[in-house]
Order: sequence, then structure tokens, then C-alpha cells
Amino acid sequence: MTKSYKKLQLSTSDYYLELFLDYFNQRLRIDHYRGNMTRILQEISHISEEDFCEKVIFYTRQEHWQQLLSHGYELEGVISGYFSGTDNFIMTLYTKNERRTSQHWVKENKILEDIKGKGLNNMNEKPIPNEYIIRKAEVGDTKQLADLYGKVFQVYPTPMDDPKYVEHMIHDGNLFYLVEYQNEIVSAASADVNMINHNAELTDCATLPAYRKHGLMKKLLMDLEKDLRKNGIFCAYSLARALSFGMNSAFHQLGYQYQGRLTNNCYIYDKLEDMNIWRKDLSS
Repeated sequence: MTKSYKKLQLSTSDYYLELFLDYFNQRLRIDHYRGNMTRILQEISHISEEDFCEKVIFYTRQEHWQQLLSHGYELEGVISGYFSGTDNFIMTLYTKNERRTSQHWVKENKILEDIKGKGLNNMNEKPIPNEYIIRKAEVGDTKQLADLYGKVFQVYPTPMDDPKYVEHMIHDGNLFYLVEYQNEIVSAASADVNMINHNAELTDCATLPAYRKHGLMKKLLMDLEKDLRKNGIFCAYSLARALSFGMNSAFHQLGYQYQGRLTNNCYIYDKLEDMNIWRKDLSS
């Protein structure tokens, strides 16, 4: 099986780079950088010429995003407080026109308008039924978790349907919370914690279709938030499928702020999709 991604560190006398080469989603992401920006951009330009790369995503500090703008990058979104309290300006560059063009942008805008038009509901008004158990996941849950992700998503940007990959994520410090019904895992979500920049991405949100009427995902996300606060992580964010009314509504109801949309960001559900950025300050 071909490896779907590779993490790469480049260090020279001019700069230091931490890169995520995402072969499955045909993109290159710059997660961390320091040094000579001219040299850095030259190196990124060289790597982006490789066949796999259709999109470059540069997690940029406030003092550099306008410099990237002058090199053809564009601002697709912001994650406030991402870098230990300072903002992440998500700059992108496309190497193919078809990757730059979204087929669903207007529909996705309408979904956002409808969600925001509904206002905010009382999160405590709908307790989940007693027979549903919410708990933190353990290594012994990896087989069932992988089965859940395999059932919910035809396509997913990471191999979450592989029990060994899920086990690796848990050992690597990712927090997973799940919902059990009659000893079956019917819903789950995780937090990918970045201890260097003191943030966490809420991700891997999945609920079996038959169990989506109880608001399980909101409860899972709230438990993840509590866990993050206890560990001193106050910047929480998520990338939600822009075409999913349910997931975007859940983040809006939980007080997350919409901060942009990443065009044709990854292969998820059944195709290449745009992803909405949602962010919340857990310290308030």
C-alpha cells in the first residue's frame, strides 16, 4: 500500500521548515517555519512542482501573510490564536485551475446563512437518552472506531478505517470520545492536540445515520472541550465539510466562529470538498 502522507523537516543555514506532504489529498502543507522567507518560498515553490501537489497550504504568522500575497498566494481563512495566542493566516496557492474552482460555493454560502439565521439554542434542553453512554476512548476501542469511520465515510482524508492507524493516533496523544449504544460505538470525535502551538483541532466527527437525532455530536464536542481546558489548551478549531448542514450547525450552536473556507481542501465523504473553518476561544 502506498503511503498516504509524509512529514518532512528541512533545516539549512537560512531556514527551518516542517512540511506535511499529503499524497492522498494531493497537497503540501507548511505547518511550522522560521528563517529567511525568500529562501523558504523558493524551497516551497520547488517542492510544489512535484506531480502530487495541486495545492499549497501555508500556515502563516501575521507578519508574513502579505509577503505571501505578493507571491501569488491568497488568504482563505484565519484561525485566531493558533500560534500560542497569535493568529494563523491560512494562505493557499494552486498549481491547477480545476483545483482552484469550487462547484458548490453558492450552495455552501446558503447553508451558512440558514444556520446563522436559526440563532442559538439552549445546549442543555435535550439530554441524550439514558441507554447511550459517553466516555473517553481506549486502545481497546480501535477496531470498533475504525469500523464506524469505514461505515460513515466512503472516502476520508486519513486512513481512519484502519485500526492500527487509530491506535497510533491514540498513542500519539489524540483524544477520542465516543458514544456507545448496546455495546456498539455509534458516534465518535477526536481532538488532535498540538502542544507546541497550544491548540487543538476537533476532527474525526462521525455518527451512524440511524443515531443522528439525539444531538450526540454536540455532547461529544463539549466533553472534548472540557478535557482540553483541563490540559491548558484554549484555542479549539475545526474544519467542517461546507456541504454538511449538521456539522456546521453543531459548531455554530457551540459558539464557534466561522473564519473562512478552504477550497477543494481534501477528499472526504465521497469526493473532493470545500471545508469551513470554525474556531472557539475555550478560555472565555
